[in-house]
Amino acid sequence: MQTLNQFYTHPLIGAADLEKIRAKHHRVKFKKGDVILEKGRQANAYYCMEKGLARAYVVSHSGQEITTGFILSGEIAIDVVSIFTRIPAAETIVCLSECLCYQINFEDFQELFHSIPGLSEWGRNWMSKALFAHRKRSISMITESALDRYLDLVKNYPEIIEKAPLKHIATYLGVTDSSLSRIRKEIARQ
Repeated sequence: MQTLNQFYTHPLIGAADLEKIRAKHHRVKFKKGDVILEKGRQANAYYCMEKGLARAYVVSHSGQEITTGFILSGEIAIDVVSIFTRIPAAETIVCLSECLCYQINFEDFQELFHSIPGLSEWGRNWMSKALFAHRKRSISMITESALDRYLDLVKNYPEIIEKAPLKHIATYLGVTDSSLSRIRKEIARQ
């Protein structure tokens, strides 16, 4: 349960509140290849990733899977739009390795959110950070070269480089597999 303490660290969440939050989570284990959330299904829970690596992806108009994000240990696997607007998910979230998570369902989260004032502030803070990261990534896809985006990924998220298949990294960076291979060879020569 120490993992959940780290997820819900906030000055307005006290020990008693944290105990209530922990009580609403249960530990789940996914195997490599398991689908956490399937496109077209409404999200009814989110998952605090204790261990593992998952990816979120969409399918393009031509049928290609495009990675939209990776979920690492210490992060939350969630389709924010689906869970909070109660509509079908636009993305699929799948495990790239064995994943250990703490799951909380939507109804339990709503109950806690409305009864623990610090949790709403925690949620606002989490959403602000998630929005900032999303905007940063969107802008980098336009303003930075593929090489710079790859180097940023290597520097800030080495676990993705070590554990994710190159084809998923390539689509996340917005390049082909062969372009990513050229980028990696160029870096190796330097």
